Amino acid sequence: VQLQASGGGLVQAGGSLRLSCEASGRTQNSYQMAWFRQAPGKEREFVAGISRYGDWKTYADAVKGRFTISRDNAKTTAFLQMNSLKPEDTAVYYCAGDSSNSMKWGSVVAYDYWGQGTLVTVSS
Repeated sequence: VQLQASGGGLVQAGGSLRLSCEASGRTQNSYQMAWFRQAPGKEREFVAGISRYGDWKTYADAVKGRFTISRDNAKTTAFLQMNSLKPEDTAVYYCAGDSSNSMKWGSVVAYDYWGQGTLVTVSS
């Protein structure tokens, strides 16, 4: 399975971006998906997760009410809609897949598939 993340870019504070994560190989809808981010000098952190059928979603406190995760299983793609962006949201964003559907959302080691990352820069 390969995950391809896209949609990052430069945006002003208060703006919006939509990230996409497209899967190839084994169908994406057989496992839970998540978005993580990593800012320079910091550890990778959980942002949002969605269950294999999209019926359960969870978010980090820092993004609740601003970010929305979704998936389109027919097109094997997951999305992260990011609104009201802040400079502290600046990071490389990674999509990840957990084939065991462990529901261990925030655990980096629970995910066996990772995208290459897409850079989001929010200017003040």
